[in-house]
Amino acid sequence: MTRVALIDDHESVRLGLEAACARGGAEHVVFSGSSVTEYVRWRASQTALPADVVVLDLTLGDGTTVTENVRRLVGDGSHVIIHSVADRPAAVREALSAGAAGIVSKSAPIDDVTAALRTVASGELLHNVEWASAIEGDIDFADAQLSARERDVLRLYAAGLPLKAVADRLGIAYSTAKENITRVRVKYVEVGRPAPTKVDLLRRAMEDGILMDSEAASGR
Repeated sequence: MTRVALIDDHESVRLGLEAACARGGAEHVVFSGSSVTEYVRWRASQTALPADVVVLDLTLGDGTTVTENVRRLVGDGSHVIIHSVADRPAAVREALSAGAAGIVSKSAPIDDVTAALRTVASGELLHNVEWASAIEGDIDFADAQLSARERDVLRLYAAGLPLKAVADRLGIAYSTAKENITRVRVKYVEVGRPAPTKVDLLRRAMEDGILMDSEAASGR
């Protein structure tokens, strides 16, 4: 059963999500509160394991930023879904760059939210309309200025191929493939979207349309 934490400063939203999780039976809400600090204190007092998935409001009323909240939760070992009205693309982009697995609109049907919980709990990223809307037209977010070769290497590597297999597939030396991935990481750092791990590279490739969900799932 997926362990879920709900962090939103609107109690009515939390109660609705908690009821939906209880009705579905596949998710168990282990925490419901208004701030990340409150959640961390609860974890410490209960010596509880981190929630598998945290559903986090984009903007909380305690003065914290979405970047610090997402990084704190991801660093603690949880996947994070942003639950928002999605009318602030820059803030949503900030959350995704900080490591959130995706976003679900507060106007979405409750079944979409529970479906998102299942997707993220299985280790997959969300790639939905809300995500696309958040980054559409945002040049700084999308423009890492990757070369055609760098995009090819990133697409295959992020899809799951080992770097040697990427080199073989493209007919280039292993050292060339490795150099391309290094340059890709540097370029993403330069635009404020660091990708130190392979999972981060997968996120960037999907955000920029270099890799589609079907390719990520099949490892092509």
